[in-house]
Amino acid sequence: MARETEKEPGRLKTMWSIFQMTRRNDKAALPLMLLALLGPIVLSIVLPIVLGSDVLFIVLWIISGLLVGLMLAMMVLTQRAEKIAFAQIEGRPGAVGAVLKNGLRGSWTTSEMPVAVNPKTQDAIYRAVGRPGIVLISEGPRERVARLLGEEQRKVKRIVPNVPVHVVEIGPDSELELRRLTRSMRKLKRTLTRAEVMAVANRLTSLGQVNLPIPKGIDPRRVRPGRPR
Repeated sequence: MARETEKEPGRLKTMWSIFQMTRRNDKAALPLMLLALLGPIVLSIVLPIVLGSDVLFIVLWIISGLLVGLMLAMMVLTQRAEKIAFAQIEGRPGAVGAVLKNGLRGSWTTSEMPVAVNPKTQDAIYRAVGRPGIVLISEGPRERVARLLGEEQRKVKRIVPNVPVHVVEIGPDSELELRRLTRSMRKLKRTLTRAEVMAVANRLTSLGQVNLPIPKGIDPRRVRPGRPR
């Protein structure tokens, strides 16, 4: 019981830190949160009065409006904070790995470390295995990373020739935003069973991974505000 009590202030402090960080970096966040909070409350007061409800019914409406408002305000905060967090890591080496590690669940097998990297340019190729098959994600400018991506495709097809291979590009000239990476991967057509996913992942371990001279990246779900100057 004592340990559970000690954890609660930590959660509240984290939420306050995220709120402060979001408010500093996004001027529209606070007005949108207030709108999301107050909108349902005002509606829950006006509607019962217009409908001619009794006092008890009005109180229940207000409580419901408050709960809905708090939920909507938290959703707005989460969305705006996530957008800021992705903007902070986008374009940095290892950003794709951080998103893959924290954004894919279920039958997906992946790693925050790339399977191929150019030490000079820090361009990298990441690999994920899931129900759609194998997904290779390039990190870097399209033309510069094309050779590295082609080599990895040939390696994968040599090991598992009958498994679909999808290519996703993340970089300054890519149409896909980093924050939409995992969402686009989950939309791919499923062709493998869970057992086949594990079998393919085990086969691909023979290709190994590389030791990167670049940082692993940042967890976009653990945002911390910067120190005040």
